[in-house]
Amino acid sequence: MNGLPKRRGAFQSLLSWFYQPEAPELPTGPAAERIDWVRSLPFIGMHVGCLAVLWVGWSWPAVVVAVLLYAARVFALTAFYHRYFSHRTFKTWRVVQFFFAVLGCSAVQRGPLWWAAHHRHHHVHSDDEEDLHSPRQHGFLWAHFGWFLTPRAFRTNYKLIPDFARYPELRLLDRCDLLVPVALAVTLFGFGALIGWVFPDSEVTGPQMLVWGFLISTIAVYHVTFLVNSGAHIIGRRRYETKDDSKNSLLIALLTFGEGWHNNHHYYQNSTRQGFFWWEIDISYYGLRFLSLLGLVWGLRGVPKKVLAPQPKGIPVPAGAEPVYVTTT
Repeated sequence: MNGLPKRRGAFQSLLSWFYQPEAPELPTGPAAERIDWVRSLPFIGMHVGCLAVLWVGWSWPAVVVAVLLYAARVFALTAFYHRYFSHRTFKTWRVVQFFFAVLGCSAVQRGPLWWAAHHRHHHVHSDDEEDLHSPRQHGFLWAHFGWFLTPRAFRTNYKLIPDFARYPELRLLDRCDLLVPVALAVTLFGFGALIGWVFPDSEVTGPQMLVWGFLISTIAVYHVTFLVNSGAHIIGRRRYETKDDSKNSLLIALLTFGEGWHNNHHYYQNSTRQGFFWWEIDISYYGLRFLSLLGLVWGLRGVPKKVLAPQPKGIPVPAGAEPVYVTTT
């Protein structure tokens, strides 16, 4: 199949906001590498919508909700979308799996199958010509957000994630991924209106809670997690010699709850913990340890002792560092 079967119309792009049909083949060719501006309107509109804070003002309840939703969704993305769905570094119950899939989906970063499939592809092709979000190949802004606005990136390559694609609820969530954030936005608007009605002196309104709890919080989640694709391949230090430009950054690790230890992760991907040493703060790992005490997750994978010592250049990646479940067919 060479190129797209036909040019995407505006109606198809609009429909794909709410429903992404499964396709037997992924689009290829020059048209698949260009930004689909109609399909990208929600992403652009959410950034512009943050300016509404100038009219709705702020309140402590709205700011607190924004911070809590930031923390909850960053954890869902880093601990479950990344360390669970992408790398399977621990185990959990099916209901817990689905709960955090929905919570991660509320961050408006698509469904867990889409997210994990692209991430597995990234690890196989990190910073080479096939990597969709490599700063080395395409520059900072494209690696930060441009790549996922293209037709090539819209589809989910189920061949890369057959282990989780067998769950029908995850496939449905992946195809209707925008319904969850829309439901969250409506709920926040209603919650803010309710607070304003019950406590009129609080100065909380529905639009205010929507702007802070959904728009501002989501945009903050966007750009800190996007930094792992862009900034973590440019800013920081390299402890290990890897085939890519991955680096460790304390700042990015703090913002993303541990994902900033990117060079560690690219050197040894099978560890639940990405801050390999006690001084490398990894909030997502601490959260998973807490969930393990509750019996909600188990089988958290550690870091082998031979991996902990910095390796001189030329030492190959240790056996077991590469995920065995990834295929490229």
